[in-house]
Amino acid sequence: MTKQQPEEKKAAAPATPAATKKPAKAKKKSAPYSPSGVAHVKATFNNTIVTISDPAGRVITWSSAGKVNFSGSRKSSAFAATVAAQDAGKAAMAAGVREVEVDLKGPGAGRESAVRGLQSSGLQISVIRDTTPVPHNGCRARKRRRV
Repeated sequence: MTKQQPEEKKAAAPATPAATKKPAKAKKKSAPYSPSGVAHVKATFNNTIVTISDPAGRVITWSSAGKVNFSGSRKSSAFAATVAAQDAGKAAMAAGVREVEVDLKGPGAGRESAVRGLQSSGLQISVIRDTTPVPHNGCRARKRRRV
């Protein structure tokens, strides 16, 4: 009794240069944005994130203190929030947004300075809303921070 070797599979045809080429990367669709938008500012104790979306909620552009090269304790400063808001505002202006409503969320240092940064980037601010979530005696609060 001898073991039979399984048949060897035939080698594939040599690859042509066109077959090994990577497919072209699809270009990002730039939808025509409306001239009005909503700027969501999330100001935490560690960072400030500014997101600009159209009225339907689709994100046009975003920026954060970390994205504009702040790190550590400088990321939580009011100046970092201003620079992040200016960065997001300029990108939104390039996309065609001219007027924004501002939704502020969170207790961080960059709340008001982010609004000033959006204004200085050339955006017209129509409404400023504070949408900070307030607990109604839900889950237990974290222990107090000792500084």
